[in-house]
Amino acid sequence: MPNVFENALTQLDKAAKIINLEKEVTDYLRIPDRVIQVKVPVKMDNGEMKFFEGYRVQFNNWAGPYKGGIRYFPSVDLDEVKALAFWMTIKCSVAGIPMGGGKGGITVNPKDLSKTELEKMTRSFVRSIGKNFGAQVDVPAPDVYTTPEIMSWVVDEFAKVNGKEELAVVTGKPLDRGGSKGRDRATAMGAFFILQKLLEKISRTPQETSIAIQGFGNAGSVMAALCAELGLKVVAVSDSKGGIYNETGLDISAVEKHKESTGSVLDFAGAKNLSNEEILLLAVDVLVPAALENQIREDNAGQVKAKYILELANGPVTPAADEILFKNGIKSIPDVLANSGGVTVSYFEWQQNLDNKYWEEDEVFAKLRAIIVPAFERIWQMAEDKKIDLRTAAFCTALERLRNLWYNGINQKI
Repeated sequence: MPNVFENALTQLDKAAKIINLEKEVTDYLRIPDRVIQVKVPVKMDNGEMKFFEGYRVQFNNWAGPYKGGIRYFPSVDLDEVKALAFWMTIKCSVAGIPMGGGKGGITVNPKDLSKTELEKMTRSFVRSIGKNFGAQVDVPAPDVYTTPEIMSWVVDEFAKVNGKEELAVVTGKPLDRGGSKGRDRATAMGAFFILQKLLEKISRTPQETSIAIQGFGNAGSVMAALCAELGLKVVAVSDSKGGIYNETGLDISAVEKHKESTGSVLDFAGAKNLSNEEILLLAVDVLVPAALENQIREDNAGQVKAKYILELANGPVTPAADEILFKNGIKSIPDVLANSGGVTVSYFEWQQNLDNKYWEEDEVFAKLRAIIVPAFERIWQMAEDKKIDLRTAAFCTALERLRNLWYNGINQKI
């Protein structure tokens, strides 16, 4: 399996070469500002003491405070967290918001923990790193298997560690703790706005467009519902246990009820069961990887039949696969743009907390559309002008902004 941080640096080098990014800027962006690795002691319900590994990588803060989620997952390691923190730097720069890039995580399967143990682990993690973040320093958020409730525990414990409550210290909080309306659907909504603009560009109606979605978690299920509402033909969806396919289209609301009652989308009436790998190879107009990293790789990219890929997951396509897709005429709208709705609305939540204001959902989504659609237009145009893939175009636009920040003052502080 490819090393995800090496993948990220490959993407950096490729874009840096195209825009002739100065060596000092490129070299600076290859190394995180700070890597925090801690042990997270937890007294389990049975009285046993367990120790988990926790990470927080603060990659770059030229544009503003470090920003990025905290994930709880068995495969979390330092390379993964560094890569995700780097991509957050690029993502915030692509969107043009005043935040930098960071990421955190704990190596754990949260399904193995009781709610009490989960809360103890979260608070222990905050005690370990709580002096290293804050509303103007580093602003975490939910990620894989972390929730608004977990973010409220972070706010509580941060207040104990630092002697003051700062709602803006994390985003993705419950609404009654300063969360933003629309945050729960923001990642999918941003991708949906891009999809609408894509269909406009290629002169396709929703009704004649087929779509397959790998991943039926929060982002994937919301994306499926939005596409179904618009009239797109959602022919396949999948979760961690596998997928389902019906070439005439799935009833997404019925699939949601089926998953709720059975725990999986598998064995849905009138649909054929498929593996997650097979979902990626369906002959559809748009493929949406909304699961984990490294799903489309050098070994399977040549078999991808979708015309367009919309990356709702982080890092689902490897650099080697990018080359194959581009050669085969498949346009892949990269994660650093396609799923930036989440971090953009997180930025909105942070801003609302700082200003002590609350926006209605319609206002949140209008502001999101006003940021993400022009970003897509810029990247699409750069890809056309330079005859490069969309990911490289996204990195080029992000790096140009970072270059400007560096030469307009950051370098003078060193």
